[in-house]
Amino acid sequence: MNLHEYQGKEILASFGVRIQRGIVAQNAKEAVEAAKQLTAETGTGWHVIKAQVHAGGRGKGGGVKLAKNLKEVEEIANQIIGMNLITPQTSAEGKKVHQVLVAEDVYYPGESETSEFYMSVVLNRATGKNMIMYSTEGGMDIEEVAESTPHLIFTEEIDPATGLLGFQARKIAFNLGLSGTAFKEMTKFVASLYKAYVESDSNMFEINPVLKTSDDLIMAVDAKVSIDDNALYRRKQYADMRDLREENAIEVEAREVGLNYVDLDGNVGCMVNGAGLAMATMDLIKMAGGEPANFLDVGGTADAKRVEEAFRIILKDPNVKAILINIFGGIVRCDRVAQGVVDAYKNMGDSMKVPIIVRLQGTNAELAKEIIDNSGLAVQSAVQFQEAADKVKAVLA
Repeated sequence: MNLHEYQGKEILASFGVRIQRGIVAQNAKEAVEAAKQLTAETGTGWHVIKAQVHAGGRGKGGGVKLAKNLKEVEEIANQIIGMNLITPQTSAEGKKVHQVLVAEDVYYPGESETSEFYMSVVLNRATGKNMIMYSTEGGMDIEEVAESTPHLIFTEEIDPATGLLGFQARKIAFNLGLSGTAFKEMTKFVASLYKAYVESDSNMFEINPVLKTSDDLIMAVDAKVSIDDNALYRRKQYADMRDLREENAIEVEAREVGLNYVDLDGNVGCMVNGAGLAMATMDLIKMAGGEPANFLDVGGTADAKRVEEAFRIILKDPNVKAILINIFGGIVRCDRVAQGVVDAYKNMGDSMKVPIIVRLQGTNAELAKEIIDNSGLAVQSAVQFQEAADKVKAVLA
């Protein structure tokens, strides 16, 4: 589950991480009031107006701007709220901006210059350890830094059994070229950031930039956070942060009926039980000359109601030209799945306008094939993987 910047910062602050303070506004009037409140609390005269969408590269798309007075706060908020923000991480249509974060200006003058760093915490699946990735080149696209100057990317792996050790936090501060107060501040920042990552059950915490202010404070100026969906049952305070406006509408609907669904760009709908078989089925579709339109795992219960719900979800995609059902009947019997497909097909009537190929293997597979073949419906049965691929290829031709 992805979070907005202001939500990620709220989590960071709750774990003692110093953040760039800000207030969320839904319209220009609220933005002006937020700016006034920040001025009263922090003394800042300038404010940064940031579009709140689930995408990086907001500044490149015109979604992050500096306002030097209240008039500019109002004008910029009016420009950003309601716009379709297009960034390197959005579709060509972009994402509609519903709210902005009015943040304090933290690039204030001082005796020493400010510095920007990059830092993220993720799981290194290859080693089974958490990893802090960091660089002196903050404020830039980390992908460009990794490609052009890979020697400026550092990593520190952390054993989950021991957690972050003191020498590792100090090593990070040293590699970033810090000393004195800034060195001590960075070690505290790293420790708090890692604690926030672990105790919020996150998949990722990315801070770009991490700022060293002119008075040697270390703070998060941005926050890109993703919480593990599987942990939300024990992190209900974060589950309430979900912004459904930012998510694919079909995926949201599928989740509400208990289906594991991911929308893709292809032309063949998939209905499968088990993630591994679903991935293999998607490969099969590509080998047959098609493109998977979705990932859909119906799980261990594939009765008529569940199959019908899956059909309706798949057919919401106008690009679907065929549907491949590939079920292994281990826990669930194949004949029950077959009857579920037939019943769902009949219930949906005229809305079922695309060819359907059904491959059922496992318990009572022979009986399942008989049910499909004798149904009198435009549903084709297959036994072997290759047979199913051939039938997909034929209906797409």
